[in-house]
Amino acid sequence: MKLKEKYIQISLVIITLVMTILRFLLNEKGRTNPDSIRYMRFAHVFPEIDNTTTPLGYPLFIKFFTFFGTDEFWSSKIVGIFSFLFIVCFAWRKNFFLKETIVICSLFSFLSIFAFTMSEALILPFVFLFTYCSNQIINAKLTGEKAVFYLSISLIALYNIRYSSLFFIGGTGFFGLLFWKKAYSKIFIVSAIVGLGFIIGYKFLFIDYFNSSYLDTFLEIGLYPTSKLLAEFGQGLATTFNPFIHISNPAGGMINYAIYGIGIINIVLMMYLFLSKKLNESEKFILTIGVFGIICSYFIQYFYAITPLDYRLLAPFSFMIWLLYFKKMFENFGSKVYAIGFLSLCSGLLFTILSKGNYLENRRAITQFLKNEKLEKTPLLYYLENEEDLEKIQIAELISTVNPNIDLTFKPSDTLKRKTLTYYKVLQKIKIDKNKYQ
Repeated sequence: MKLKEKYIQISLVIITLVMTILRFLLNEKGRTNPDSIRYMRFAHVFPEIDNTTTPLGYPLFIKFFTFFGTDEFWSSKIVGIFSFLFIVCFAWRKNFFLKETIVICSLFSFLSIFAFTMSEALILPFVFLFTYCSNQIINAKLTGEKAVFYLSISLIALYNIRYSSLFFIGGTGFFGLLFWKKAYSKIFIVSAIVGLGFIIGYKFLFIDYFNSSYLDTFLEIGLYPTSKLLAEFGQGLATTFNPFIHISNPAGGMINYAIYGIGIINIVLMMYLFLSKKLNESEKFILTIGVFGIICSYFIQYFYAITPLDYRLLAPFSFMIWLLYFKKMFENFGSKVYAIGFLSLCSGLLFTILSKGNYLENRRAITQFLKNEKLEKTPLLYYLENEEDLEKIQIAELISTVNPNIDLTFKPSDTLKRKTLTYYKVLQKIKIDKNKYQ
């Protein structure tokens, strides 16, 4: 490796690390969302099983880092930073997609994920391990029962972090069938069957034990019309594959044409690079799994209620496509590709400054409020009229970063209880520093 390139890589890693920290500190609620409340509460009350809406993996990682003296919020940030550093260190140690992973992690969308208290931050290093394991199998460096064992463990680990990893399992089996005549095909098929067997066992032995009505509650046919889903899917892909700006303006406007336009141009360039030269078998695997996961993520919306597909929900699958894309970019354009990472960090810094909030100041305000009300270590309820009221739920998200033992309630009668907080109760006594660009 050239010395100059090494310095570029080190610079990108350091700047990405600093920006990841700034990303959640310069956010009014520390880069949390309604799901973050559930993750931190789950980690806080474990070994009590709080819910089965989320797999155990991410809350357990948060719980693990609390043993070193941090609370659940700071532990979730350690998990994100650890995930980023693990990917880079593993890539360097194994000399596996090193240049590509450094640039990918510096993209503002992935940097934002590492700063988020969400399970996507943790699943990315496991996606990378899964990719490495599969590459070893395809290149016959890992064979037989040992190959089946490692690949099966990879798939099971992914599922224990996010349920959408079902698509990794399905994609693995599909790839094995697609290349049936190859020596490694049976390894992929058998591993997929093992992964599917684990899901069935997990459903009957874990989910049904704690929540027998889980599927009845969450599965519903015909949730959204195709016209709505296709429009959101196109917008989601355009922002996911925009290397500079990964969020469109919900209010619309001309700026969205530029945001979507950059993403579409990038997708077209991807397709050209993938089709211009024949892909080797490892590259075909990466592309197959990435595309398979994105397609399945679209169709699951007909049965399972999720928020519109965006950079975050598609990250586990888009990560693999980005790997292949930057590999081709480096082959064609050399070290100039690092400029994409630096430009993305610059756009991210500008976005962060414009939308700047002050998490530490808000945390101090909430901490003082809870102390004054003698609620800092007490199980709490937070009343909402509906979960779509994003402005009011932000207060609950902020409270959860100090006292994670908080749950949402939609019963007006609960507001009569002393331990039930509301948007107005909190803001009567404290002032929150808000992001002007919601």
